[in-house]
Amino acid sequence: MSWLGSFQGARPLFVKEVMRFWKVSFQTVGAPVLTAVLYLLIFGHVLEDHVQVFDGVGYTRFLIPGLVMMSLLQNAFANTSSSLIQSKITGNLVFVLLTPLSHRAWFLAYVGASLVRGLAVGAGVLLATAWFAPPGLAEPVWALVFAVLGGTLLGALGLIADLWADKFDQMAAFQNFIIVPMTFLSGVFYSVHSLPPFWLGLSHLNPFFYLIDGFRRGFFGASDVSPWLSLAVVATAALGVSLLALRLLKTGYKIRN
Repeated sequence: MSWLGSFQGARPLFVKEVMRFWKVSFQTVGAPVLTAVLYLLIFGHVLEDHVQVFDGVGYTRFLIPGLVMMSLLQNAFANTSSSLIQSKITGNLVFVLLTPLSHRAWFLAYVGASLVRGLAVGAGVLLATAWFAPPGLAEPVWALVFAVLGGTLLGALGLIADLWADKFDQMAAFQNFIIVPMTFLSGVFYSVHSLPPFWLGLSHLNPFFYLIDGFRRGFFGASDVSPWLSLAVVATAALGVSLLALRLLKTGYKIRN
């Protein structure tokens, strides 16, 4: 089946996945927005008069894009990582396996729905936090590019974790020990140039740093590294993770036995 045919075949599964999280949007969208606002209120209040990263940009304004991207990434991952594992454990995955959908259609549906949830949460966080300090959009194309790439990367990574995990605690471990540390140590709350040399070098090995930094470039027209470098790193990571997810789906890893 071609990619065009996969797009057409993925539509019903994509709609199902979108409706799955949207029916409980108070929890899947509203709760992350509230969490981000609380982060902004606490950190912004404490550090507003003590930290300035970019000229003319207060700390609260600096913090908003990081919170938007952090929320987008975590919820894009959560969408795929909560879907297949539930189907595997409850046993209703067999109904999807009986369909003639290709591995490409599975990928498009699950990752596409994750991207929609991530963008919905990110937009909600942006709207809710902009009331405190409108961040502006100096170069909006960069913000859009990194938002889409970030949602795709974490959606595909959640799909891989979902295929690997057999129990909810395995999935929780993946999120708590990999995803959460990588997002919190990516420069959401600070500029990496304020770190000691060892931690600065370590931060540059974290692809989430380039997502945050490139996304922030879209708001302020300034960033810690070149947005083109960030684009290269993030696009390579998204492509590699997507190809791995497609390979696992094609072979039926842990879902066809």
